Amino acid sequence: MDDAWTAVRGRPTRFLASVWPWRSLAYVATTVPIGLGWLILLLVVLTVGVATIVVVAGLFVLAGLPTLTHLAAAGERRRLQLIFPGRPVSRLPAPRDREHGRVAWPETGATVLLVTLFWLVDAAVVVLLTAAVVLILAPVLVRHDVVEVAGWRVGNTGEAWLAVLAGILTLVLLAYAVTALACGQAALVRHLLDPPEAQLAEAVQQLRRSRSGLVDAFETERRRIERDLHDGVQQRLVALTMTLGSAELDLTDGPGLDLVREAHQQAEQALADLRTTIRGIHPQVLTDHGLAAAVHEIAGRSPVPVHLDLALDGRLPPAVEAAAYFFVSENLTNVARHSRARSAQVHAWTEDHALIVSVVDDGVGGADPQAGTGLAGLRARLDALDGDLHITSPAGGPTQVRMTCPIH
Repeated sequence: MDDAWTAVRGRPTRFLASVWPWRSLAYVATTVPIGLGWLILLLVVLTVGVATIVVVAGLFVLAGLPTLTHLAAAGERRRLQLIFPGRPVSRLPAPRDREHGRVAWPETGATVLLVTLFWLVDAAVVVLLTAAVVLILAPVLVRHDVVEVAGWRVGNTGEAWLAVLAGILTLVLLAYAVTALACGQAALVRHLLDPPEAQLAEAVQQLRRSRSGLVDAFETERRRIERDLHDGVQQRLVALTMTLGSAELDLTDGPGLDLVREAHQQAEQALADLRTTIRGIHPQVLTDHGLAAAVHEIAGRSPVPVHLDLALDGRLPPAVEAAAYFFVSENLTNVARHSRARSAQVHAWTEDHALIVSVVDDGVGGADPQAGTGLAGLRARLDALDGDLHITSPAGGPTQVRMTCPIH
């Protein structure tokens, strides 16, 4: 059972044997001294502040009230773990760190409930619990004096054992009542201290962490595939080409030699294709030497002349480098295949804790990010890193594709 409210709605035997009635009792019982203590402290501060306001000192005293309500609310956040464990409440900033008046009212409301209504109701419940305990102890207490509870006078042993039965029944009912009361109070306090905007901010933060985790997992899987292909399939193809080469030397001219030569050529072509695939999965130069060296390698393979302007100092986070590498690779591939450009430019620099990479070509323009999966995949990768992709490609050119990716 995850929390007290789930427990109180379950089977009675399971609920009564669990820790939730005791945790709820702890929540209700501690509300009484805590609420009374804060009531006395706030009354003292208000009295002193109002009494000395004519000499200005009272203004400074009253200015401390937001801090007191913030401290009281912080204590309530911790006490909520008794009823809703594992569901922390968002921490609101202290008065000195937040915009004046923006988040003080929820904390003030929770504090007012604590010092006025909650502790009085809980005190009455504690009195009822005390009465139930007295009824259960009636067989012992009746030996010394008459026991009177809520107008019921217990004066002999028979009545005492009847009082025990009534006390046990009362405790069972109070277990449910106390748990329901604690859940209601805790839910109201949680609603006040965990405003929707804080919940939304936490949800967005969790979404960002999960997306970043997916990117890391994806990169790990890519590298595993690259390693398996490099150390497994590629080595077998190398061995196959060597075997076929040896067979060529041993065979005499004829149809058999022609078939072996054709198989040798096909094996060498498959090996070349595999190496290209491995380099596309995750280039070793990117891992060993960084983004600048990897972009120089891409530009060197491009059939379209590429001018590089890379202002990169040091290494970047692996996920950011990978995103930028595939951004440049995909765009230079598009330039070579579709743009009919005579030249291209790649610019990369860091600014305001972000990496900016731009690929520009002098082709015919009209690039459509919806026409293929390449740019859409790049956009999805950048979205996972809180990045952005912007395309400018009017008909007739030029085309500029620009990525911006935060450096976390």
